[in-house]
Amino acid sequence: MDNEVKVSIAKDKYKTEVTYGKHLIIADEPTDVGGTDLGMPPTSLFLSSLGTCKVMTMRMYADRKGWDLQTAQIRLSSEVVKSEQQQTTYIKCHITITGDLDDEQRQRIYKIADRCPIQKIISNPIVIESNLLSN
Repeated sequence: MDNEVKVSIAKDKYKTEVTYGKHLIIADEPTDVGGTDLGMPPTSLFLSSLGTCKVMTMRMYADRKGWDLQTAQIRLSSEVVKSEQQQTTYIKCHITITGDLDDEQRQRIYKIADRCPIQKIISNPIVIESNLLSN
């Protein structure tokens, strides 16, 4: 598959290799939970996927419009609130946009970030199918 991401873990405690074609990311857990802190933990990787998708969408839109977007930066954080029935995850995205833009352009670029593919995925129902393959 062209869009297949491969994830593997071996004997190193929590150090995980994520590969996509020729690209490699190391994921890990912090030392205070038994990891070796060689990479970002899974939740941070998840937030980085959302953040990169949002800023790329903002860049594509501004470029298509010919607008002077100099930089778009997002600081993301998440919090899980559990109740008896379910848990709800709150993701906060603090967005900074710089460039020679009027208020209407800034607002449009800001709003278009919510239309990125990753936000669409996580805002709609998701079905995850797992199966065990033989060696």
